[in-house]
Amino acid sequence: MDGNVKHGVLPVGPETARTQPGAEPRPAGTPKAVGIVWALLGLNTLGSAGAKTIVTLPRSLIQMVTMGALVAAFSLALALNLRLRIRAGAFLFLLTLLLVPSMISSANLEVGYGALFRCARLALFVGTLWLLSRWWDGSLTFVRHHIRMYFVVLMTAAAGLVISPGAALPETYGGRLVGALWPLTPPQIGQYAAVIIGLTVLLVLGRRTTGGSAAMVIVPSLVLLALTHTRTATVGMLIGLVLAIGSLVLTSAAARRFFAWAVLVSTVAVVGFASALQAWFLRGQSKEYFTSLTGRAKVWDALLAAPRSTAEQVFGMGLGDKSFGGLPIDNSWLAVYNEQGLIGVTLVAAILVILAGVALLRPPSLPRACAIFLISYVAISSYTEAGLGDASPYLLHLALAASLLATPAAATPLATPGHLRTATPVTAPAARQRRIPRWARR
Repeated sequence: MDGNVKHGVLPVGPETARTQPGAEPRPAGTPKAVGIVWALLGLNTLGSAGAKTIVTLPRSLIQMVTMGALVAAFSLALALNLRLRIRAGAFLFLLTLLLVPSMISSANLEVGYGALFRCARLALFVGTLWLLSRWWDGSLTFVRHHIRMYFVVLMTAAAGLVISPGAALPETYGGRLVGALWPLTPPQIGQYAAVIIGLTVLLVLGRRTTGGSAAMVIVPSLVLLALTHTRTATVGMLIGLVLAIGSLVLTSAAARRFFAWAVLVSTVAVVGFASALQAWFLRGQSKEYFTSLTGRAKVWDALLAAPRSTAEQVFGMGLGDKSFGGLPIDNSWLAVYNEQGLIGVTLVAAILVILAGVALLRPPSLPRACAIFLISYVAISSYTEAGLGDASPYLLHLALAASLLATPAAATPLATPGHLRTATPVTAPAARQRRIPRWARR
């Protein structure tokens, strides 16, 4: 090797392969610290409002922890990607454009400085995703990070249930499970449980994990989901799994068997436990209250009937706490319309449509199935949950779907320049031959 270099000749091989100018080299592997960045992003989206905890945590302390997690996530991602190698895509581009109506509407200081603070938070969140995009290669690496992260969150809720059942199942929430150690609401716990159940089921079907490991995640998550009585999460999980497994039916025998068994079990459950399922679904509410979506429709009607100027219709009122008249909006589309206007609604719709379109055009595979599950779950949940226009778990789910739909960055070798070519490759036996003395050559 040294002799070749001395004479201006380099061996040609994988270790010296070059890429074309402008081609992004494929990373050798995803650093473990990337999982820490993903977990910090998840911690930031947990929020600071929720049920009363066993040990009272000041809201200012929780906000300091969540915002500190976001700053730490951005700093660590920047340290891992100092050369700022990114992978541009429609998802991140549209998400960055969403900052425009957010900042224009939030610049009106009549809505308070909190709107500008939320804009800065959203910008830092999007910037961290840009830095992580270098490692988005269509693999299941981020799926495993996602499952581990939310499973840890669910275990805090389970620990609170064991330590203080009364605090974890308060009457103020109708006996539904809440976070007794960290202020988590029933819809939050239900969302996290539904997402990791669906992803873990798909990993089992794709034979990317063992049945025992999957059961350790699925069984306790199912119990927690049942205790939250969260209808949106349950319906979103079931429909998402149907669509995701349906995308694998033609190419996976395991998916076909699972689909057949699921249909059989569902039929038996509906026939044999119809009354119990109806009672769980209604949560003790009257049918009239249920048809009004637990009072959400009144808030939606009032929001749409409120007078707005043309600028407020186009750009919104500024980023807020996703409430109207002191009541939660609980609808992503109306929340985006209220805070980011018609431009925000258009951008969010474009994000979902493009991700769904790319997923449909991809050939059948396990990453594609996971992406379909996440996109369909978020689309269904957006009707009764807010969060698509701000840093939230729903945007993190869509970011995971975008990473699964990304194609691996392949390095394209260049032709080796003439002065670096070897006319005849030196073989190992020839390299070990004894050098002929000068006198013998005479």
